[in-house]
Amino acid sequence: QVQLVESGGGLVQDGGSLRLSCAASGRTFSSYTMGWFRQAPGKRREFVSSIAWSGGNTYYADSVKGRFTISRDNAKNTVYLQMNSLKPEDMALYYCAASRSLVPSSQTSRYDYWGQGTQVTVSS
Repeated sequence: QVQLVESGGGLVQDGGSLRLSCAASGRTFSSYTMGWFRQAPGKRREFVSSIAWSGGNTYYADSVKGRFTISRDNAKNTVYLQMNSLKPEDMALYYCAASRSLVPSSQTSRYDYWGQGTQVTVSS
């Protein structure tokens, strides 16, 4: 069992930056693929980024590529999402997720554990 708690969301102006964190419980954090997803009101939950257990492989949605950076610190059981050049269309509830699969995926069905989400609001 893994429990995930996101933090770092908030209100930021168009073009601003935020750093999201996701703290995981459990001693097997380093064996999980981790992902970030987001969901805006009235829309489906969508993939943002994922990172392999080692941190060596990272993946991004086209919409955030070049602006967002995912990273992890296995010693701290934490995964991060650095978000730069934020746009109003990035506004959503951001979720952290953990997958037992060794291969990072963009599909929500491949993730076994989810956090409660942290809200990101971007004002134009």
